[in-house]
Amino acid sequence: MSDAAAVPSVNTPPPTAVPSARPWKRAIAWLVLLGPLFFLSYGWANSLAAARVSVPSVVFGWESAIPFWAWTIVPYWSIDAFYAVSLFICRDRRELDRQALRLLTAQFVAVTCFVLWPLRFSFTRPDSDGVFGWLFDVLLGFDKPFNQAPSLHIVLLVILWLRFGAHLHGVWRWWLHGWAVLIAVSVLTTFQHHFFDVPTGLLAGFLCAWLWPMRVDPPWRGAVWTRERARWRLAALYLAGAMSLALPAVVFSGAALWLLWPAVSLLLVATNYALLGASGFQKQADGRLTVAAQWLYAPYLLAAWINSRWWTRRSPRPVPVCDDVWLGRVPTATERDGFDVVVDLAAELPLADARADDAVRPTLDLIAPAPTLLRAVAADIEIARSRGRVLVCCALGYSRSASAVAAWLLHSGRAASVELAIARVQAARPAVVLGEPHRQALQLAFDGGTPMHPAAMPASSR
Repeated sequence: MSDAAAVPSVNTPPPTAVPSARPWKRAIAWLVLLGPLFFLSYGWANSLAAARVSVPSVVFGWESAIPFWAWTIVPYWSIDAFYAVSLFICRDRRELDRQALRLLTAQFVAVTCFVLWPLRFSFTRPDSDGVFGWLFDVLLGFDKPFNQAPSLHIVLLVILWLRFGAHLHGVWRWWLHGWAVLIAVSVLTTFQHHFFDVPTGLLAGFLCAWLWPMRVDPPWRGAVWTRERARWRLAALYLAGAMSLALPAVVFSGAALWLLWPAVSLLLVATNYALLGASGFQKQADGRLTVAAQWLYAPYLLAAWINSRWWTRRSPRPVPVCDDVWLGRVPTATERDGFDVVVDLAAELPLADARADDAVRPTLDLIAPAPTLLRAVAADIEIARSRGRVLVCCALGYSRSASAVAAWLLHSGRAASVELAIARVQAARPAVVLGEPHRQALQLAFDGGTPMHPAAMPASSR
């Protein structure tokens, strides 16, 4: 059984915020703190690296073909303006604080890397004149050829792109995307960074955004080391997978360094099983993972989606259990047609075409849902029935969603015992796998099949 202490509440949209004035004074206070901290910590890391006898470089042979474009110093410098303005476009105190904490975390992560593992830019920058030359001279007044990986420019770019992208629409959003590409390219064409600094900067940037999400709780809030053997076993397997990918990346370097991306992805999955739980995947009420989670988990998500489609290739369609409640895998937008409500238990896969009435109850794969969650999701299914045909799904439709349907059968009195509920689900879909942990969770949730009184339901499910 899952030892989660609380029922995930992402299926309940946050209450509509009361319009209020933007927190200008608080934004100014954050800027007064972050601005000096940026230059002081950045310069301190530079001075430490300059004092070393030898500072290495990570550079690939093909990088000698990268051109020097003096004009790109303009988009390079423009990130300073985006940095400051990003604090003032925040609509409320929560958004502002999360944005500021992302920027603060970015500074801490990058400077820590600069101090522990300093690198040096190894190319000679050509001379330039005019306005562009003056901008380079100002830059070189405090910026030395150190502080390379991860590129703090790229780390900040990710954070700023996410914030401005949430506020801009239409042609202005496309303009933002184009200018962001120019800023990203400029770190190479101004001869400020080697290529290695760019993907490491992207990784660090999305990590900062993942640590401080805007629409869900931070992944570390409520984190507790699991006492469940099954979760530790899966955490160990994912950790072993991460290490098996990281080792050749470090040993062989070169193109093998790309293996660090799936290695980090599997490391985060291992952390979810050991510590963070389903909330580490950051699945939102709209059925999507946060943008940061999508990028950080991308290799794992691709593998999970392929696995889902492979194991269900012979029976891809949902099956009816009873009374317009169906059981199946997480649907695509096309597969969603025909169902009025979806009750989704998959933490790791997005729900395409999610609608307002859908219930999103993220749970970890291969782990029996907690009794509290089973009681809540059973109520979700019963409420959803009043709106039409209901699809209860997880990655495969064989375990998590099956236990949810069994819980609903017990909750609604359609099954008198756990064994009868499981038998009814397996009769509808023989491939369903519900082991002893699922039986125990159902037994604890419904005490031998006694329906749950509505007054005892979690508030988010009534």
